[in-house]
Amino acid sequence: MEQILICLSAALIGGLLMSRLAKKLGLPAVTAYLVTGLLLGPFCLGALGLSGLGFNTAQQVAQFNIISQVALGFIAFAIGDEFRWEQLKSMGSRVIVVGIAQAVVTTAVVDLALVALHYLNPALISLPAAITLGAIAAATAPAATLMVVKQYKADGPLTHLLLMVVAIDDAVGLVLFSVSFGVASAMESGVISIVSVLVEPLIEIVLSLALGALAGFLLHRLEQFFHSRSKRRSLSIGFVLLTVGLSMVKFEVGGVHVGFSLLLVCMMAGTVFCNICHTSQEIMERVDHWTAPLNVLFFVLSGAELDLGVLSQPMVLLVGVVYILFRSLGKFFGAYFSCAATNCEDKIKTHLGITLLPQAGVALGMALTAQTLLDGAMVRNVVLFSVLVYELVGPTLTKRSLMAAGEIRPEGKTSARTANAPKPPVSLGS
Repeated sequence: MEQILICLSAALIGGLLMSRLAKKLGLPAVTAYLVTGLLLGPFCLGALGLSGLGFNTAQQVAQFNIISQVALGFIAFAIGDEFRWEQLKSMGSRVIVVGIAQAVVTTAVVDLALVALHYLNPALISLPAAITLGAIAAATAPAATLMVVKQYKADGPLTHLLLMVVAIDDAVGLVLFSVSFGVASAMESGVISIVSVLVEPLIEIVLSLALGALAGFLLHRLEQFFHSRSKRRSLSIGFVLLTVGLSMVKFEVGGVHVGFSLLLVCMMAGTVFCNICHTSQEIMERVDHWTAPLNVLFFVLSGAELDLGVLSQPMVLLVGVVYILFRSLGKFFGAYFSCAATNCEDKIKTHLGITLLPQAGVALGMALTAQTLLDGAMVRNVVLFSVLVYELVGPTLTKRSLMAAGEIRPEGKTSARTANAPKPPVSLGS
């Protein structure tokens, strides 16, 4: 137990100290947390085998998976705040069109590139693996994006559209992956299952949205019994923990595997709650303050999970470079043309695609499922390599794009410690 506490404290304190260096270099705090995780992980300090100093093995990092799941739940709950009715009315159908189009275009572009690579050198990557990687390419990480937005207090049409698209991306990516993985499995086995390709993902999306809506409604009804700010905040935290726990439940009905999407459940809970509770803005802000150290731990642990071992595999690096290059092109042009079709501002057309590059947990989860393919190890390693690159570079690119769009104000020199220092008494004179 003491080793767990020491590891977590080292992760939290180390991440915060590293963020000071990152600020001097003009990098987002998210990047500092990820680098801290890399340093404390099994490939750096953790490899020394010193108890309490870093994470010695990947299995040890995996023990803290519950922290990452809970943090993702709170992140998704916060993104739900972007789907307020007033905001949705102003955006219209633009969010749906852009959210779907950029994901589909990205999948198509990566599919074409990797399928072409397969025919050029079949030994490099199999056709089922190429198709599966194309679907995984659609996934975008909401956590890093939201943290950059919060750190720099970004605000404007690009920021609001970005957060909505990132939320929708999870549902679209789930369908794309289920279809592509089903086709890939059928190519290997010769049998295609309509249930696993279409029915199960649609059931997962519908049930996730329904569970999230119910949780948001119940949270609103119960918070009316409390008048203390601290108790309403505690109740909200309890409900997010409940939705995270329920979203992990899986069962089978009549041969159909039923599960939930953690991101969709918590996002829908936040959306419903924010639209029916008139004090939701204040509660969301208080919950956000409580989750600050949890978010730091989430990104440090994410950094510790990054596998540097893939850098020693030339074949993986080659396929990974092709994947990263064409995924980036797909995101950029998919977002650009869908924004142009929906009459978005020029700054949104130019910068939205770049802000959609970060990729992490959702993609890794898909890669884990894809390991059942004959070439599943290649899929996993390529995704690990891309996550390593995107997580370290993506937050900085997101920051620069939001700054170029004029939605991040230049950082000031204010210090909370100085601002809150006791003021000298004012002399009233004689």
